[in-house]
Amino acid sequence: MLGLEVVVILGVVLVLAHTAARRFRVAPPVLLLITGLLLGFVPALRDVSLPPEVVLLLFLPVLLYWESLTTSLREIRSNLRAIISMSTALVVLTAWAVAAVAHALGISWGPAWVLGAAVAPTDATAVGVLARMLPHRNVTLLRAESLVNDGTALVVYSVAVGVTVGQEHLSWPHVSLLFALSYGGGLAIGAAVAWAGVQVRRRLMDPLLENTAIITIAFTAYLLAELAHASGVLAVVVCGLVMSQAGPKVGQAAGRRQTAAFWSLVTFLLNGALFVVVGMYAQAAVRQLTSTDRATAAITVGVVTAAVIGTRFAWLFTSPYLIRALDRRPQQRLRRMGARPRIVMATAGFRGAVSLALALSVPERLDSGGPFPDRDMIVFVTCGVILITLVVQGLALPGVVRWADLPLDTALSDERRLAQAHASQQALKQLPRLAAELGTEEEVLHRVQEEFEEHLAYVRADAGEEADDAAVRHAEQYTALRLAAINHKRATILGLRDEHRIDDTVLRQLQAALDLEEMRLYGLEEFE
Repeated sequence: MLGLEVVVILGVVLVLAHTAARRFRVAPPVLLLITGLLLGFVPALRDVSLPPEVVLLLFLPVLLYWESLTTSLREIRSNLRAIISMSTALVVLTAWAVAAVAHALGISWGPAWVLGAAVAPTDATAVGVLARMLPHRNVTLLRAESLVNDGTALVVYSVAVGVTVGQEHLSWPHVSLLFALSYGGGLAIGAAVAWAGVQVRRRLMDPLLENTAIITIAFTAYLLAELAHASGVLAVVVCGLVMSQAGPKVGQAAGRRQTAAFWSLVTFLLNGALFVVVGMYAQAAVRQLTSTDRATAAITVGVVTAAVIGTRFAWLFTSPYLIRALDRRPQQRLRRMGARPRIVMATAGFRGAVSLALALSVPERLDSGGPFPDRDMIVFVTCGVILITLVVQGLALPGVVRWADLPLDTALSDERRLAQAHASQQALKQLPRLAAELGTEEEVLHRVQEEFEEHLAYVRADAGEEADDAAVRHAEQYTALRLAAINHKRATILGLRDEHRIDDTVLRQLQAALDLEEMRLYGLEEFE
């Protein structure tokens, strides 16, 4: 029964935490993490555990794939150098810095490097949730970094664990080969699976089958990469980025609606569950700490966290100046970022479930049969770093953003209006030809032309291209009236069902049609 109880508890916690987060304007992950800590005090829940392989092999592919599908490939291309450097060199540098301070505090080099690899990568889930308030370019940089740096951290982690356990030998050629296989194999497998996925989706017209294929694509990319000893993380990310470009060309409208609804719910549930589990594991890490006293462990957490945050700040305030000195091209100058935005980027370096999964994946025994040195310390310190970066930096980020006074980012809204206006203009031009091909009557053609012209006038007026307040006012009144009429129709249909004049099946069919129309009107209103 404990499994069912945990499901109910997680559901209640998600609802209450997100409701409270909106009420008190606090990031939901912070409240979920704190709630997880409190749940750790419940004796019946102390034995609840989530195997690390579930996070790495089940949760991670789903979350990374959706993040890849919904990020901006154009922004990634324009900031590729910064993203690659932060997701590779910064990860290795952070792992080294953590290993150095951990070794100075008494942890042997092997476990110290394992700890460094565990806390080096930023977490895509935490970044995606906590950094939404930032401008589009900053969000894309942070999301892209967190998507790729898991792959780098996993290579460093596997080498460190292998050397400590006694299964690997440390040499530059060997490590270089592992990195080449990880990245090269991940890129190739991700692209190949994406190509195959496009071919499959072209032949599927059923939304259910199409979304089943989409889910399978993510796990297939991760599985094939892991079998080839390549980076499953990078394979999923590359596959998602390719599908983000090809998917809109092959998908159907019904499939896209179902995809957005399904993946939004799934990622919401997985993200929330992970934050709660991280909090519960932090409680367990304190109870299971036996190799040293808690005061020493707490000091280690503080020093390691300082190393993690300090390395990120140092990188963001040194590497840009090196790039400026080496690259003086005009386009490089356009991509420059001031000191305040860099402080925001540094503050948004959250750690999360991937770090915890890596720490929990540390084997308990060496090849010699002895216990893995300082394993409990690795788990404890990793949990501490996650808590501090998520809670402290998560609470501090809104204030840092306000202090940075970042310029209002209107790029996406401007581009959206441009696309709407251009699409409407082109459709208007083609309407006579399309009507002739379809044999449409003149009266119907004029009606559609009037609708498009009204929409175009509204878009132009809203964008400030034309001083047409009447167009905006009419559009707003039109939306309000249509929504009121839809609500009245819905109430009427519900009344017919309650009077037993129509069946529940008819109610669901008609209500679905009304819901679609209402979503379109609300979506337009919110988007505009």
